This record gives sequence, structure tokens and C-alpha cells, in this order.
Amino acid sequence: MTDILTLRKFEALSPFEIKDELISLARKTSQTTQSAFLNAGRGNPNWVSTTPREGFFLLGQFAITESKRVMEHPAGIGGMPQANGIAQRFEAWLAKHNDMPGADFLAAMLEFAIARFGFDRDAFVHELVDSIIGDNYPVPDRMLVHNERIVHEYLMWAMCGEPKPAGKFDLYAVEGGTAAMCYIFKSLKANRLLHPGDTIALGTPIFTPYLELTHLEDYDLNVVHVQAPQENRFQYTDEELKKLEDPNIKAFFIVNPGNPSGIGIDQETIGKIAKLVKTKRPDLMLLTDDVYGTFVHGFRSLLGELPQNTIGVYSYSKYFGCTGWRLGTIAIHEDNIFDKMIANLPDEHVQALDKRYGPLTLEPRKLKFIDRIVADSRDVGLNHTAGLSLPQQVMMSLFSLTEMMDTEKEYQKACMEIVNRRVWAMIESLELELT
Repeated sequence: MTDILTLRKFEALSPFEIKDELISLARKTSQTTQSAFLNAGRGNPNWVSTTPREGFFLLGQFAITESKRVMEHPAGIGGMPQANGIAQRFEAWLAKHNDMPGADFLAAMLEFAIARFGFDRDAFVHELVDSIIGDNYPVPDRMLVHNERIVHEYLMWAMCGEPKPAGKFDLYAVEGGTAAMCYIFKSLKANRLLHPGDTIALGTPIFTPYLELTHLEDYDLNVVHVQAPQENRFQYTDEELKKLEDPNIKAFFIVNPGNPSGIGIDQETIGKIAKLVKTKRPDLMLLTDDVYGTFVHGFRSLLGELPQNTIGVYSYSKYFGCTGWRLGTIAIHEDNIFDKMIANLPDEHVQALDKRYGPLTLEPRKLKFIDRIVADSRDVGLNHTAGLSLPQQVMMSLFSLTEMMDTEKEYQKACMEIVNRRVWAMIESLELELT
């Protein structure tokens, strides 16, 4: 009875807080037995992608030489790197330091990016060098010009599958998937797309913060659960998807592949969702959190299938082993229902939004929803200092380029092999029988 009462005091806590108590108990047990402590509940791989990191740290050394080239004060003060001729100086420096870890990668990366995207050499290298120094605010605030082109191409591979959607996505570089969630919830409310008391659907099981955020006083949303039962291999059944036909449901939020299930939504189910939206609910707002998509063969997100209706969230954390870097993106298609819904709001709401965003532009009604998310992330008044830090954006570029350069997908294969081997080691050790 005492044990039951002790456990019940944790019922109101988030699973993430309960986890800390379980870790404490497990560590105590491992100290008094021969059992090893293994934290399998942390969303953090214990491997890292090394090649782009080698490039990052070597690039930083070159950036310092560029700073000192402009000004070298004996007190340890340098200048701001200059663009003119910087690509040629970079190539010469790499040739001189070709024995350093990361040199070969940086040289190949430069040629790949120039050939793939048609970048101006000096402009691209200057963005990398000035950004890794971190001597400026992010300009544009939403995402650096070259970084957005690179990440867009990466996301088309990682998230959109085949066939690729027409048009392009506007991207916002953010501090991981966590920040993306917070910013999106905030802007949906601020732009009167969701009101307290509105109803949304959550595809469950789901990453538990989505369950918790919806019930905060800030949002106070009614939630309908669209279940993906284990008996159906964590795919939404026709009966569950039918719930989305209810016009009172304003939005459908999912995590794909599932967390905690780890199962991606199959193409048949994606097709059913797409058909429902196109034929019965063209006004349904979709949010898909696809952090684990790169671990699934042939992954296709709702972002690729229903780009006009979907806000895409992606984080680099899991695939590249970089949770500490806090790297994520919000993607919204240039032709989307969110901009149209804002334009069609009642006059009183439109006027309120004119007042909110008026200090940013003479024509606030033309401000895209994704740019409103940027502004809202800094409470509008601090929009001029919005944006992901520049060194973080350099790392994002290098991670993305590394994957694009890996045409044989050796890194992806290795990551999948590690995960698969560990899963089967666990299954066999627990003597589980799978049907």
C-alpha cells in the first residue's frame, strides 16, 4: 500500500519529470546489483556525425585568420571578415592545411554547393565565415539566404519523398523542434487561427508535450484523439480518421514517425488522410513533427503530400546526434491555407492584427504567416533581433550538405543498422515473441 501511495503522488507530473525519478531508482539498483544502468528513454542518440563537425571547427580557424587579416589589435581584437576575394583565400588556406581533419570535406563541400546551387563563391564563403564568427545579427531574420537554399534541398530529400511537391517552402531556422512547437502554438493563437475553446485533433500515441501544451491556460483547447492502435501497426484506422470530417476540428497535429511508437505512417494511410483533406476538409490545418523521418526507408511526410495545408517541423537532433546544438526548422509552403485564412478573418480580427504587426511593415496584411511566426517568437517588438544564432546556422548548413554529398547514403544506412541491431538485441534479451 505504501508503494502505491508513493507512486500516486507522481500522477500529476509530466512523464519527463517521472523519468527522473525512475532514473534515480535505477541507478540505486545498479549500484547494489550486477545489473547495468541503461537510459533507453532519452531522445538522444549516443553517437555523433563527425565529418561536418570536423569541417565546422576547421572553418572556425580560417574565420579567425580572416578576422585578424582585417584588424589585429594586440589586446585581442579582430575585425569583421570581408567578402571580396574570400573564396580564393579560403581555398588557398585549405590547400596549405590539407592535412587537418575537415580540410578535404570543406574543399569538397565548397565545390558541391557551388555546382548544386549556383552560388556566388565569395558570397557563400562569406556567409559561412562571418556567421561562424557570429559578429552580426541574423539577416534575414528568418534564415540566412544560402542556408535556406541548402536546408530546403535537404528537407525535400528527408521529408518529402516522391513525387516532390511543386513550388517551394519558406523556412524558419529555430532552436530545435522544441522551439518550433512553442512558436507555432503561439502564432496560431495570436493570428486568430486557434482560439481558447476550439477543438483540435491529436494523432495518438503522441509526444506527450503536445498533450500538455493544448491544456495550458494560454491555449485551453478541446482535444479529440485520433488513435493509431498497436493492433493496426500504429496506423490510423478508417474509423479514427473519420473523426477528422467533423468541421469543428480546426487542426490535426501528428508526430511521424510516431513517438513513442517509432513507426512511420505508411503510404496507404497518408493517401487516406490526403483524400479526406482534399475532398472533405480542405480547411483543416495540419502540423506534422517529423524528427525521426530520416530513420525510415522512403519516408514521406504530410508536408510532401499536402503541402498547402501543412506546417512541417524538423529537428536535426536525432539523425546527426546534436541535441545540444538546438537545430530545427519550421516549413510552410509559399502557397498555403494559413495566409488565406488570415486574409479571410472577420474585420475586427484583421484590424487587431494590423495593429499587432503594423510596426513591422506598412502593409501588415501582406505579411506571410511564417514571418508572423518569426515576429511572434520575439513578441513582435523584438523582431529585429529574431533568428537562430549564426554559428548554429553554419552547423545546419554543414549537416545538410554532408547528407546531400553522401549519394550512396552510407551514413543513413549506418544509423539504421545501429538502431536495428540494438532493437533486436533488446527483443532477444527479453525473450519476446513477435507476431
